[in-house]
Amino acid sequence: MTRTRATAIGFVAVLLWSLLALFTVGTAPAPALLLNAICFSIGGTIGLIWTWRTGGFAKLRQVSWKIYAFGTLGLFGYHALYFSALRLAPAAEAGLIAYLWPLLIVLFSGLLPGESLRKGHLLGAVCGFLGAALIIQGGSGGFNAEALPGYLLALLCALTWSGYSVLSRRIGDAPTYTVAVFCVATAILSALMHIALEDTVWPAGTLGWASAIALGLGPVGLAFYVWDIGVKRGDIQLLGTASYAAPLLSTLVLVGVGIAEPTWMLLAATVLITGGAVIAARASLKA
Repeated sequence: MTRTRATAIGFVAVLLWSLLALFTVGTAPAPALLLNAICFSIGGTIGLIWTWRTGGFAKLRQVSWKIYAFGTLGLFGYHALYFSALRLAPAAEAGLIAYLWPLLIVLFSGLLPGESLRKGHLLGAVCGFLGAALIIQGGSGGFNAEALPGYLLALLCALTWSGYSVLSRRIGDAPTYTVAVFCVATAILSALMHIALEDTVWPAGTLGWASAIALGLGPVGLAFYVWDIGVKRGDIQLLGTASYAAPLLSTLVLVGVGIAEPTWMLLAATVLITGGAVIAARASLKA
């Protein structure tokens, strides 16, 4: 597989993740850990079937338990934080903060051996965090204290996924088959924690279950396998650059279906976060 093809495959994940907020809203009122268990059970089953049909189980036995622990914590942590954030704060605003991860990938990847941070990276980071601050401040409506926990979880979500993606580059010799194990382990861990910590509230009606299944098949299923290929075998800087479309696409989807209102504050935050990402992207391309 060529580097260019791997990068293109990785970008498929970005397109799928642009639907993550929409489907998550559709699964209400299911709590975060239960939703984690449902979606990752579907995503893990897909991966195990693929691993079995392509003879990948032998390769899984050669992988260190540390890699399995790392991947499970990355997937579990990101989605537990994401689903919780969208339950505690408006979907479009929390989603935009969570989508600071493409920008953070560029910043963190600059710390990898052989990479460096440029002025454009730092300027882009400032723009991105200004956009996040605008959302948290609440625009003309003022500070929304009730939504603050959701915003903070969304920020932790962005830090978790960007850290996971960049560190995945350091363990690039682990086969993509390991993602199936990550998903299954995440489903089991989520189910156990759900039983201990949450009340069981299933997705409501046909729409709720359809949204949960769609999450498990796409944004919380196929997306992880193609992303793993992209960050390990493709151009991670270019992939991070392409990922800057994610916050814009996600926001447009939410506005398009009527979940989010097309306010000036939301537009300004989108421009700042996406624009900051583009500035950082230019710095990466120049480097």
